[in-house]
Amino acid sequence: MTPFCNNYNIINVDYVLGEVIFIRTLEQRILAEGRVLPGEVLKVGSFLNQQIDTRLIKEMGEEIARLFACNNVTKVLTIESSGIAIAYAAAEAMGLPVVFAKKHSTSNLSGNVLTSKVFSYTHQQTYDIFVSADYITSDDTVLIVDDFLAKGNALIGLIEIVGKAGAKLAGCAIAIEKGFQGGGDSLRAKGIRVESLAIIDKMTDDSLEFRPQ
Repeated sequence: MTPFCNNYNIINVDYVLGEVIFIRTLEQRILAEGRVLPGEVLKVGSFLNQQIDTRLIKEMGEEIARLFACNNVTKVLTIESSGIAIAYAAAEAMGLPVVFAKKHSTSNLSGNVLTSKVFSYTHQQTYDIFVSADYITSDDTVLIVDDFLAKGNALIGLIEIVGKAGAKLAGCAIAIEKGFQGGGDSLRAKGIRVESLAIIDKMTDDSLEFRPQ
C-alpha cells in the first residue's frame, strides 16, 4: 500500500477547537490506512466498515450529536449494513432510537412499508430499500447518517423514505464524503443540510486532498 500524500498540508497543524482536532484525526486515519481501488472506491475497512475501531466510531457519533444538538431530532435513520455502526454511535450519543432501511423485503416487514429505489455506485445495481411505517411517522424529525457519500443515491432514497412518512428531515451526517463526485454539494444546493466529518476533494492512487472545514 502506497502512503497517501496530504496536499493540503493540514495534518500537522495544531488546532485548539475539539471538533477541528477530531476532523484531522479522521483524516489521519484515512491517509494512514485507506486504499484506493479501481472505480474511485476508497477502502477503509480496517477501521470503519469491516473491522470497526469502536473508539473512533464513538467519537464520530459524539461529533454528529454535537453538530445536530439543536435540531430536535427524534430518530436516526441509515441503510444496511455499513452505515449501522456510525448511526448507532450517533443515536446513542443523542439518546435516540436508530432505524435502518433494509435492502431486501423480509417476512417480518408487514403492514405499511415505506419503500424507495437506490442505485449503488459501488455495486452498479439498483435495489429497493424498505422501512416499516411503524418506525418513522409524521411526528418524527429524522437525521440520516451514513458512512460514505459519493453520488448521493443512498441519501436520496432515504430522504424519499422520510418524505413518504411525512416526517421532518433534520439533515444528513456522513463519515467520509467524496466531494469530487458531487453528491453532497448537489444536496446542499437543494437546501438540505449535509455535514461530513471528512471531505475528499481529489483522490488518486497515491494522494488525497481534503476540503478545508
